[in-house]
Amino acid sequence: MTLITEHFTLEEFTRSDTARILGIVNTPAPAIVANLRRLARFNELVRLELGGAAMVISSGYRCPALNRAVGGAGSSAHLDGLACDFTAPAFGTPMDICEKLDKSYLQFDQLIYERAGGAIWVHLGIAVEGKTPRRQVLTIDSRGTRIGLWR
Repeated sequence: MTLITEHFTLEEFTRSDTARILGIVNTPAPAIVANLRRLARFNELVRLELGGAAMVISSGYRCPALNRAVGGAGSSAHLDGLACDFTAPAFGTPMDICEKLDKSYLQFDQLIYERAGGAIWVHLGIAVEGKTPRRQVLTIDSRGTRIGLWR
C-alpha cells in the first residue's frame, strides 16, 4: 500500500471493482497522482471536520474507460483525480456529512449529495490547482439529474 497522507493510500483512490471485473487498467499518470495527493491532503481536513471519522472511499480516480463503464460524466473531476465519492459511517449519514461540510471553512469545488438506486454517498471535488473553488453544493438523483441545492 502506498501511503500518500496519514490516513489515505493511493490504492484507495484507484481501486475499482468495475475496473477489475472488466479488465480495465486504472493506473493514473504522474500528474494525476499529484492531484490525488492534493485530494488526500484535502480529505485529511475533511476528516478533521468530521471529528476524525474514517472516510470510506468508494470511487476516486477513473481513467476514461472506467468513467464510461460506470456512466460518469464526460467532464467528471474523477478523470483528473480531483474528486472522490465517500461515506463516513462513524460520523453519520451522507446528508449529515454534506450539512457539516457546507457549514465548514473548507474550500471545496463541489459537494454533492448523490444517490443511485439504494446507494447514497457524498461526492467531493477540489478545484484545479490555481483556480478558485466554486463551493458548489448540489443533489444529484439516480438518473444523474441535477436537482439543485440540497439545502
